[in-house]
Amino acid sequence: MPASELHTPVLDWYDAHQRDLPWRRPEASPWSVLVSELMLQQTPVARVLPVHQAWLERWPTPADLAAEPTGEAVRAWGRLGYPRRALRLHGAAVAIVAEHGGEVPSEYADLIGLPGVGDYTAAAVASFAFGRRHVVLDTNVRRVLARTRQGVELASTSVTRAERETATGLLPDDPATAATWAVAVMELGALVCTASSPRCGECPVADLCAWRLAGRPAYDGPPRRTQAWAGTDRQCRGRLMAVLRESEGPVHRSALEAAWSPESQRVRCLAGLVEDGLAAHVAPDVYALP
Repeated sequence: MPASELHTPVLDWYDAHQRDLPWRRPEASPWSVLVSELMLQQTPVARVLPVHQAWLERWPTPADLAAEPTGEAVRAWGRLGYPRRALRLHGAAVAIVAEHGGEVPSEYADLIGLPGVGDYTAAAVASFAFGRRHVVLDTNVRRVLARTRQGVELASTSVTRAERETATGLLPDDPATAATWAVAVMELGALVCTASSPRCGECPVADLCAWRLAGRPAYDGPPRRTQAWAGTDRQCRGRLMAVLRESEGPVHRSALEAAWSPESQRVRCLAGLVEDGLAAHVAPDVYALP
C-alpha cells in the first residue's frame, strides 16, 4: 500500500475531529508547546490542561521561569506526578536563556541539547511549534503505525529501527504537511485507535488497516507490565512531596512522619528526593523544597 493512501483520510479526519488544545492553537508560543510536551509525558490531557494554563500565566516565557528557584517549579507542578519533569523544564528554561537568547530554539539539534529533552520531545517541538519535518514517535503514533502498517495490535516496548524506517517512509515531503501529519496520527491514536478499546468503526483508514484486515489478532509479545501504586515508593514520595509543596516554608520531620508511617520506606524515599534535587535538607530534622 503506498504511504500516500493514508495521508488524505487521516488529515481530513484530523481537520474535522481535532481537539481544541491551547498548545495547538495558532497563537500558541513555542514555549507553550515545550511546556505541554514535558507535562504530557505519562499524564492525561485532562490533568495537564489546568496546570499548563496556570504555568503559562505565571511564567509566559522561559526567562520568567528561569528567574525563579527550582522549588517554585516543583511547587507549581502540583500533582501531575513524576516531578523531576519540573526540574527538567526549569533546567531547559535556564539553558534557553543562557544559550538561545531566551527563545525556544527551532532546530532539532538545539532542542535535544536542552536538559530533559530527548528525541521525541525535540522532534515534537520542532514539528508542532515550527512546522519542521521530523518523525514524531509517541505511544499513540507507534500504536497506529503498528496496526495499520505492521498488522500487530501493539508496538514493541521500545522503538526499533524498522519502526522508525516505516514512520520515515510515511512522512509527507512538505514540512508543514508533515508536521500536521505527525499530530494527526497522534490524535487518531489518542481518540480512536486506543490501546484497549479501538473504535475501528470510526477510523478513517479502517479499510486500509493491516491489523483489522487480518482479523485483529491479539498481541502475542512479552507481557506488558502495569505499574502498582498503593504502598509503593512512588506513592510514598508523592505523599512527602505533597507536604513540602503545600507548606509555605520548611517543614519539620514530624509532618513528614504523619504523611507516611512506615519509617524505613519514608527515610529511603526522603533521601531519594533530596538526592534527586526535589527536596532540600535545610536543618536537622527540617526539609523544604529546593
